[in-house]
Amino acid sequence: QVQLVESGGGLVQPGGSLRLSCAASGFAFSTYAMNWYRQAPGKEREVVARIHRLGYNTTNYASSVKGRFTISRDNAKNMVYLQMNSLKPEDTAVYYCNAALSFPGDAAYFAWGQGTQVTISS
Repeated sequence: QVQLVESGGGLVQPGGSLRLSCAASGFAFSTYAMNWYRQAPGKEREVVARIHRLGYNTTNYASSVKGRFTISRDNAKNMVYLQMNSLKPEDTAVYYCNAALSFPGDAAYFAWGQGTQVTISS
């Protein structure tokens, strides 16, 4: 049974940082590219960061987060992370991870987890 469990969200002031974690299980994690997505109220879910199954030096970011967010993964632990710096109110959303059908690609492979809420507000 595939499980994607996101954590690490919270309420942060503008300019602050958060590190999101995603624990994956039930599938061959190291053979999949992984993406972080977010969905803000009233908006469609969008991809913010992508990482190839091999990890380092093979990442891709949405223009809105490039230079502020960093995606990484630990294939030994079946974990993917999203380091978010210089956060802005427009980063407020529920954040999700998922395996990707391809790299770099947007389409998600599995059912969604519960996500983790990120709120940026003073």
